[in-house]
Amino acid sequence: MDYEEFKRQLGKAGISGREFSRIVKLNPNSLTNYSKTGKIPAHWAIIAALMGEMAEKGLDFKTVIESIELEPNKPRGAAKDGQFGGNKKD
Repeated sequence: MDYEEFKRQLGKAGISGREFSRIVKLNPNSLTNYSKTGKIPAHWAIIAALMGEMAEKGLDFKTVIESIELEPNKPRGAAKDGQFGGNKKD
């Protein structure tokens, strides 16, 4: 899905990109990066499309998604505790 269609689906759902990020525990900077490439990963595109369709049919998607215990992804390249750049700290 291209970024413009993603934004359209979010509009149908009545939410912003920032709110989408909050609901699905996505780093808002990731959406900014996707906007630069113009493409949204399939899993986020599917979720946005389902949100848009649910909202059009009067179904409350926010409560459903927010009831799921989601853990935010760790930023890419994050080191393990006690390590820096792959080497153990002294």
